[in-house]
Amino acid sequence: MPAGAVPPGDDADAAAETAVWQSSPPGSIYDYIRVASFSLGPDGRIEQWSERAAEFFGVSADDAVGRDPIAAFAPPHVQDRGHERLADILNGREWTGLVPYNDASGTEGLAEVYVMPADRGALCIAVDVATLRQIETDLAASQAVFGQSPMGFVLFDNRLRLIRVNDRFATVFGRPAEEHRGRGPHDFLSRVEADRLTAALRQVLETGDAVLDMPLVGTVPGDPGRRRWSISLYRLHSSSGRPIGVAGLAMDVTGRQRAEREAAHARRNLALLNEAGARIGTSLDLETTARELLDVAVPHFCDLASVDLYQALLSGAEELSGTTDGSGELRRVAFASSVSDAPVAMAGDDDDVSADAGPVSVGSVHRYRFSSASARALRTAQPQVLDGDGGQDLGGALVQSTLVVPMVARDTVLGLVQFSRAKGSEPFTERDRMLAEELAARAAIFIDNARLYRREHERALILQRSLLPPDDPEAAGLDIACRYLPGSMETEVGGDWFDVIELPGHRTALVVGDVMGRGLRAAVAMGELRTAVRTLAMLDLEPGEVLSALDEVVRGLGAPTPGRTRRTKERGDSDLTEVYLATCVYVVYDAVTRRCTIANAGHLPPVVVEPGESPLLLELPRGVPLGVGGEPFEESEVELPEGALLALYTDGLVESRSLPLDEGLDAFRRSLDGPERPLEDICDHVLATVDTAHGEDDIALLMARIRGLPADQVGDWTLKPQPTSVAKGRELAREQLLAWDLGDLVDTTELLVSELVTNALRHGYGDIRLRLLLDRTLVCEVWDSALVQPRRRRARDTDEGGRGLQLVTMLSESWGSRRTHRGKTVWFELALPGRQSHVATPTVDELLSMF
Repeated sequence: MPAGAVPPGDDADAAAETAVWQSSPPGSIYDYIRVASFSLGPDGRIEQWSERAAEFFGVSADDAVGRDPIAAFAPPHVQDRGHERLADILNGREWTGLVPYNDASGTEGLAEVYVMPADRGALCIAVDVATLRQIETDLAASQAVFGQSPMGFVLFDNRLRLIRVNDRFATVFGRPAEEHRGRGPHDFLSRVEADRLTAALRQVLETGDAVLDMPLVGTVPGDPGRRRWSISLYRLHSSSGRPIGVAGLAMDVTGRQRAEREAAHARRNLALLNEAGARIGTSLDLETTARELLDVAVPHFCDLASVDLYQALLSGAEELSGTTDGSGELRRVAFASSVSDAPVAMAGDDDDVSADAGPVSVGSVHRYRFSSASARALRTAQPQVLDGDGGQDLGGALVQSTLVVPMVARDTVLGLVQFSRAKGSEPFTERDRMLAEELAARAAIFIDNARLYRREHERALILQRSLLPPDDPEAAGLDIACRYLPGSMETEVGGDWFDVIELPGHRTALVVGDVMGRGLRAAVAMGELRTAVRTLAMLDLEPGEVLSALDEVVRGLGAPTPGRTRRTKERGDSDLTEVYLATCVYVVYDAVTRRCTIANAGHLPPVVVEPGESPLLLELPRGVPLGVGGEPFEESEVELPEGALLALYTDGLVESRSLPLDEGLDAFRRSLDGPERPLEDICDHVLATVDTAHGEDDIALLMARIRGLPADQVGDWTLKPQPTSVAKGRELAREQLLAWDLGDLVDTTELLVSELVTNALRHGYGDIRLRLLLDRTLVCEVWDSALVQPRRRRARDTDEGGRGLQLVTMLSESWGSRRTHRGKTVWFELALPGRQSHVATPTVDELLSMF
């Protein structure tokens, strides 16, 4: 035996326990479950390692003894999470939890581990969770089959004593099922019949050959007549192959014809249930599930059928109104018939209060009268049986019998299904009613799951779509086109993102980023980063400063919070703190100068295509990814010619398992080469040309064509730092606006220019720069050399100043300030005549009240 393969301790009790363990017969419970034990020493390292532990974890005792248990069998990605818990265990605390592990083949599994502290360390018991859950499932399935069998079902042990019977068997022989335990054949049969059954049981137990349809004759309590049974016997085995008893399936064949008919019904019903289990619920779609139910029922169970579901359920309402009294609107979602190609009225269609008598077509919305059987079924959640021979009007001339069965899931009525049989078919029996209820119940569970999935999926899509930028972003001096393809087809957003953010002064921020990882966590982190980028962009920071602030945000995403840490410890969970990393490239484009200021955080460099030139990768400082910290982000400036193409992208476009990065970048550049064409066409061409291997990773592509502001749409002047510059600034602004045919904006612009130039003279120093920019709006900028940013305040009645920025706020669409390399710029924006403005024109009284 390998070292450490026996339980710890060497006293007599331990030796006895070891002997008992070694002498356990095959076929015990340990043949069904994967279980292993090992012990830890006081230093927290493995001290004893059993043979089952070696089989369980695929690690020999020689390799395990003396090692840290986490390093011995835990997968690499969780090895740094368990040491805090191990310290608690060594301090005397018991622990039970789920632990990932790698078996001998390298496959990752999940074990439930129970750790019991001892004087010299701890004893650990591990059970494979998947095997344990399979046993639970098998037991539940066995119980369901045993309890629901319409025939007598018995189990004999190796001594030919009953160990279990079902209710059907117990009812025939007049005793509760539990009182049959321990009885033999002679306790419920005559001596001759008991001897025959005993001999058959021994034969099956010894040879393993089944006995089929063995006849038995006897009497039952309360019935003086002789009864005949047919019983089939077969041997049961443990997982190791050891015989553990004999199972018997008995059928009363006193009335052979009736029994055969019942058996045929039972076989048909069982086949229907099996088919229902295989065919119903293959998708999370309400209408599809309803059609699958009818495909099973027609024509094997009935001749025609329909499914009505509450309209509120189909529309995704949070609550299903009208379900308690059956008054809610229903929509017919499915209909099937094997007797007529034309629509046939179902039994309840004549009770439709929202349509004339006749067939209710698929897709139509209707209600049932309160007094109708259909409304009663919806109201009481109980099936209703309609028989044409009993005077019921069943609507269709072909129909003679109908079952109206409510569809109930989680104590909520979702709708109803009608099963009908045509004239000439057998009427529905009680057994048919039970089968119809079972079919409806199965379909109802899947329909309710589909409803919940549809509701949660729609919520998720709403959230996901809110994380993405507009489909057609606009920017001053740029033509924009973009594409976004999430790596998962079940979601509309992943960890990649792009954004186009308008900045003051007809500048635009172009952003592309990639959160490392996939799935919901990456998508949530992406949403937080995109929001943070927009917030930082509104502060009008330099690109390097934006990435530095964003780096702090990323590092904060994975940091543990006191509340989450406390809840994790209370639940006994392992530390779920994650390290988030992301790459990002941030570009600020100035439409006046056609200059791009770029900062990069570990992202792939942009591609530039100048007119008549080959595409090239911009040479930029690569930078470290966001979340690493400790390094500043350098900025680079590039001036692009008119008509140049700037392409930002994520690695999903140029890299996959089958496409190395260098080859992907070359393919991307080649796809951008060629004659100038619309940006939308270029995006489609890129995705069609490059082997993106979509599905492996998210893909974001942002294309921008440079369209700088024409010189005649820019007015730029330098004013001396003297009082006469205020009037000069007004004059220059008025002349420029008249030249642009914007006379309607002259008065407002003159007033606001006067205020900003006055502030520059009062609070700044050096020359003053005045600039007017005309594009989709009119932007006025006043530059000075002071670093102090303007701050709006409410002037008191006795104050002589402080009202200038109040005027700017009231009269402009927006205003603000930003730092420059030599001071600051204060700007305001006005809507052009003919364009809708959100600024309400102040009254004369409002203006006078300020002075």
